[in-house]
Amino acid sequence: MRVLVAFDKFKDALSARETCEIAIEAIQKCRPEWEVETAPLADGGDGFCDTLTGCLNGEFHEATVSGPLVKKVNAQFGIVSVDRLQKSVIELLNWNSDLEKIAVIELAESSGISLTPLENRSPWTTTTAGLGEVIQSAINYGANGAVVGLGGSATHDLALGALWKLGFRFIDKNGVIIDRPPTPENWPTINRIEARSTVLPKDFELRVACDVENPLLGPMGAAAIFGPQKGLVPSRYDALESATSHMAKMLCDACSTPYATMEQPGTGAAGGAAFGLKVGLGAQIVPGYELVKNWIGLNAKFERADIVITGEGRFDASSLQGKGPGALALESIANNKQLFVFAGSLGELETSGFPTESTHAISPIGMPLAEALQSTGRNLQRAILSAFGN
Repeated sequence: MRVLVAFDKFKDALSARETCEIAIEAIQKCRPEWEVETAPLADGGDGFCDTLTGCLNGEFHEATVSGPLVKKVNAQFGIVSVDRLQKSVIELLNWNSDLEKIAVIELAESSGISLTPLENRSPWTTTTAGLGEVIQSAINYGANGAVVGLGGSATHDLALGALWKLGFRFIDKNGVIIDRPPTPENWPTINRIEARSTVLPKDFELRVACDVENPLLGPMGAAAIFGPQKGLVPSRYDALESATSHMAKMLCDACSTPYATMEQPGTGAAGGAAFGLKVGLGAQIVPGYELVKNWIGLNAKFERADIVITGEGRFDASSLQGKGPGALALESIANNKQLFVFAGSLGELETSGFPTESTHAISPIGMPLAEALQSTGRNLQRAILSAFGN
């Protein structure tokens, strides 16, 4: 029997790689005759750097940078050799053939909502300055390109903080260069942007990975859809939407870019970070799950598998809307693979038509969340032994 083990992270408990290792160990205890392959999953959020760098045996580095509230944080990033990438990844990313080393960067490492206490979450005051510092650090380690995963951000600054750290100048009405992060709270003081002094090396190539298709503005835009989880109160939505439109146009003017760029799918990702990086640095937006799937060689492993085992911290209807485990589960069903989904908890699935008999909640009924998080590894092992043991 050929088995594919492909978990995403169990948030606040285990990384995708750790989860897969625990699952494989449990399977080998009860089914040692099975042939097992592994493919840790990730989207553009937590685990993006760990999964993509780790599967190619790349180098892990750490930089001390500005966090979302400017307080210093330690952000991990990876460096991988382009010659280790599969051809399908190079084609998807449309890399220049001269690239040698690329950085794998996770926005959440420097500007993540998990770094922002609940009482301090605000789209008005958080910054992506740390992302710019991570990119600079990666350049110092020899990277001549980067792919940035955009999930899990605490920010709504159009990545202007990152651009600021990479040499963009923000100037007030008196012609004075503003020397503080260009967060929405400070946008009224900005009269114009100068984009001529970026410190990126010549021919540096940037890609941003995300799976959302939201434009920058409007009812499906960054403020409307993602603002509330970052602390936006309904009464201030109109103000943020208006400020976002004004600042986005100012950036477009500085970079000689059409305003219609704001309408492109994906530009609303991570509080407009995708838009800012696209306009300011020429970044191309790529689909996160497709990137990860090709990067880890998931297609070939999937084709070989008779059984697919996947899951994440919580599996519910939203998991079926483009997330890795949900997409893999649906693909398994469509290809008549035997499917097992293990999750810390299960949400509403009945109305989606998803076969709930394939799902397994690993946390014992009634176990408090804090205890369940601490026991995730043991709970997963126990659930797998129960499902596959004799």
